[in-house]
Amino acid sequence: MKPTPSQSTPSVQRIGWQGNLPTLPAGHALARVSAQHRAGYEVHDGEHAFNAQPAPKFLKRNLDPADRPAVGDFVLIETGSPPHITEVLPRRGVLTRAAAGERYARQTIATNLDVVFVLTGLDGDFNPARIERYLALIEGSGARAVVLLTKRDLAEAEDVDAALTTLHERLPDDTPVHAINGKDAACTTTLAGFLTPGTTAALVGSSGAGKSTLTNTLLGHDRMATAATRASDDHGRHTTTHRALLPLPSGACLIDTPGMRELKLTGDEDLDLFSDIEKLAEQCRFADCGHGNEPGCAVREALEEGELDPERWRHYQKLSSQREEQATRFEDRLRASHEPIRAQRRRDWQERE
Repeated sequence: MKPTPSQSTPSVQRIGWQGNLPTLPAGHALARVSAQHRAGYEVHDGEHAFNAQPAPKFLKRNLDPADRPAVGDFVLIETGSPPHITEVLPRRGVLTRAAAGERYARQTIATNLDVVFVLTGLDGDFNPARIERYLALIEGSGARAVVLLTKRDLAEAEDVDAALTTLHERLPDDTPVHAINGKDAACTTTLAGFLTPGTTAALVGSSGAGKSTLTNTLLGHDRMATAATRASDDHGRHTTTHRALLPLPSGACLIDTPGMRELKLTGDEDLDLFSDIEKLAEQCRFADCGHGNEPGCAVREALEEGELDPERWRHYQKLSSQREEQATRFEDRLRASHEPIRAQRRRDWQERE
């Protein structure tokens, strides 16, 4: 299927375009990256999905991976055989993480997001610390985080209530939290306010959290493959193998993502979800308080009086330490990337002398 050179605003709104249609160069069309494969990309122009190849500039080995097309990007497509992605339009709502490995790099998970649903199962997958880590990554993207406790049908009512209470105590007051059964069509009503026409939402969570099941329910048919739940522990097997953007009947777009084993901070996080702890630290007598045995430590006092959850405090310390470590790695990478430039300049000066 080839892209259509001329497009109407209603068609691109089906793939989440917001605002007026930009002026397109001759022989180009506007599309959105809906999937990425080893052989190239799948894009959607609001009418059809088709394959497209990246322009040569996106294949340069020294190009930062974050500058390559990613799922959710709006792109210019040069019509032809085959179609080529020539430009990535300005992004918003970008969800990133630090890539695995010793060398510092950032991985783009999805772009142009309005909402990110964080899924965690009530079947043994529930982990408040992991949810906080997801929220730390999301808060800098500009997208709204919504926590979904899935597989409500597999949990006892008291366990559901306990999980909801725990999250309401640990998370910021403005973070929506819902317990749902992803197989039940009633959950579409619960999420309708977040999936209005023109919005784009991403599903993130660990393997088996129910992302593909919820995707199929929101679509109204089975589009994403799901695996049978293991009777031994009620866990579904991981089935999503790549990120995929799908237009929903509601007029919104949904991006399903594979389960992520590592959630490394990038170093840019503000950790606003722990703003209450940071305000406590500002009340300490000494600006460089280590929150140990120093006199006048407001944090230690809050811990002793039960006003601050010790587990939450330890997790804040862990995330803060990782954030600083990643920020240092990023700065080291920037310095290293300029070394070849300085070396070349020195050689040029020597030649001129």
